[in-house]
Amino acid sequence: MEAILRHRLTKRCKIPRNVPKLGWEQAPRRSSSGSSSGCCRNERASILKRTMAKGEEVSNKQIILRDYVSGFPKESDMALKTSTMRLKVPEGSKGVLVKNLYLSCDPYMRSRMRKPGALSYIDSFTPGSAIIGYGVAKVLDSGHPDFKEGDLIWGMTGWEEYSLIPETEALFKIHYTDVPLSYYTGILGMPGVTAYVGFYEICSPKKGEYVFISAASGAVGQLVGQFAKLMGCYVVGSAGTNEKVDLLKNKFGFDEAFNYKEENNLDAALKRYFPEGIDIYFENVGGKMLDAVLLNMRLHGRIAVCGMISQYNLDQLEGVHNLFSLISKRIRMEGFIIFEYYHLYPKFLDLVWQYIKEGKIVYVEDKAEGLESGPAALIGLYTGSNVGKQVVVVARE
Repeated sequence: MEAILRHRLTKRCKIPRNVPKLGWEQAPRRSSSGSSSGCCRNERASILKRTMAKGEEVSNKQIILRDYVSGFPKESDMALKTSTMRLKVPEGSKGVLVKNLYLSCDPYMRSRMRKPGALSYIDSFTPGSAIIGYGVAKVLDSGHPDFKEGDLIWGMTGWEEYSLIPETEALFKIHYTDVPLSYYTGILGMPGVTAYVGFYEICSPKKGEYVFISAASGAVGQLVGQFAKLMGCYVVGSAGTNEKVDLLKNKFGFDEAFNYKEENNLDAALKRYFPEGIDIYFENVGGKMLDAVLLNMRLHGRIAVCGMISQYNLDQLEGVHNLFSLISKRIRMEGFIIFEYYHLYPKFLDLVWQYIKEGKIVYVEDKAEGLESGPAALIGLYTGSNVGKQVVVVARE
């Protein structure tokens, strides 16, 4: 059984095109605070050792993908399944066996539900197997010298209670534990690095510039806006509900925000908020929003293309009509995949950890309790029902 499980997770975690394998991220529902106690963690670890001896075979609940998905995904495209897992790394393996604590719901996961195709930059999920995503986990057993029992990590893991992760190259040890551990699915994990790279590395911002962020209340957008404000930029964000618009202005400190669903003419809306044009656009949506932004960019503007969530559930992607603006306005538009920038994680962590300690940035999470709530939480990303970073709480250690 151990050999079968090891082969299965190795296959599921494989990332194509020489892209490094990832870590994980997870989180619970509608909460923005919480902390960990070292005393309590040690006590729980002691209980865990007494009740789950190494090598014991335990039940392991999983969220599996039933089959490849076409069109808008549904909760019924996934299912809760119970298998078994032996709580020991196979002899000779340099992998780690972990107990998953928090799982991250991220928009890119929709592309992994499709049949393998040329447009994808990451492997599709395997139907009948647990889906894969970022998460936070605790090491129960390790065959690798860099990881030991009790270590907390974030990286790519399975949507299940326990995971055997055969390759550890892209797992990150968690050293700062006086913040909610779920933050490592968001502000201190992949979305945080994505916001940092897209804004600072791709957009090369300058004080006083005009910045627009679509899907601005999500895991990445809320951070980009705060980074921009800290740099002295004028910042506007768009979101899909009035509640989120209020959050952007009154929680995250955006100068302005608007509900794109209430705008009949996106071009006119952008001209209202940016009468002098946009210097930096952080792209999360695509489609009609991108078309409108192109008309409102300033000379030598920069666009960081992080995602295009409006296109993820379409069988036929929408076209963009105003691309000539790239030439006439000398705009630099660049897509990026975060896998290629993880070498910047230490630099990112130094900056953002300092911001958190000084209270200069805040973060909002939307937590769904229990592994069984995962499918609804993930689908909610594509309907816009989440407020802030969507996390699934599997266990609190």
